[in-house]
Order: sequence, then structure tokens, then C-alpha cells
Amino acid sequence: MGKKVVVVDDDPDVRLFNATVVEECGHTPLAAENGAQGLDLVRNESPDLVILDVLMPKQSGIKMYRELKTDKALKHIPVIVLSGIARRSFLKSQQALAEFGGVTVPEPAAYVEKPATADELAAVIAGILG
Repeated sequence: MGKKVVVVDDDPDVRLFNATVVEECGHTPLAAENGAQGLDLVRNESPDLVILDVLMPKQSGIKMYRELKTDKALKHIPVIVLSGIARRSFLKSQQALAEFGGVTVPEPAAYVEKPATADELAAVIAGILG
């Protein structure tokens, strides 16, 4: 198969949907149910893309995204944030963390609000991975 894509979402149905779209795009999905598992997968598998939910238990997507984009070895990996949270709210959360002594992080490669259709997600994946 094509490239490796880490799919991080606490909802098993959404995780399966996202993984299926990734497979249909010709890539290999690797699934995690929270940010902590997702970060471990990214560190161990060196994926070409991450599809990340924002609100999750154990470690949120907000924190995982921040860790990805501040780690020199991982910050080059593009991230699609796929969330029910509005893009504006996600960006404000990142800005607030930066104001409290954190590092400013770049915006994600793409931000898709749930619910996304298979065609919409596939188009975003294709736009990033080719």
C-alpha cells in the first residue's frame, strides 16, 4: 500500500470510517484511540500524515498537535485536524497555550469539521499526499 497515515479518534465508528477512507485512497491506516496512543504510534511508525480529533480522553488532540509541532523530529509530519470543534476554537486554544509560555505552532495542513463525507476527507488526503 501507499503511505502510512495515523488516525487518532476516541470514537470507534469515526476511527473505522477514517481508516476505511485512508485505505480507499491507497494508503495504510494505523489507528489510535487517544492522543497518548497516537503520539506513540507517530514516534514508532514515522507516518506520512496524521488525522487527528480534538476532544479525546487521556490526551486531547490539542495537546497531541502541540507536541507534534514542537518536536523537531516530528514537526514535518502534516496533520489533518478532523473535529466537531470549530476551526476558530482550535486555533484560539493553540494561541492561548502559546501566550502562557508555550511555543507558537503553525496551523494544521487542513482542518475539516465533522461530520465529513468520505469524498471530502479523501480529497483532503489526496491534496496533502498526492
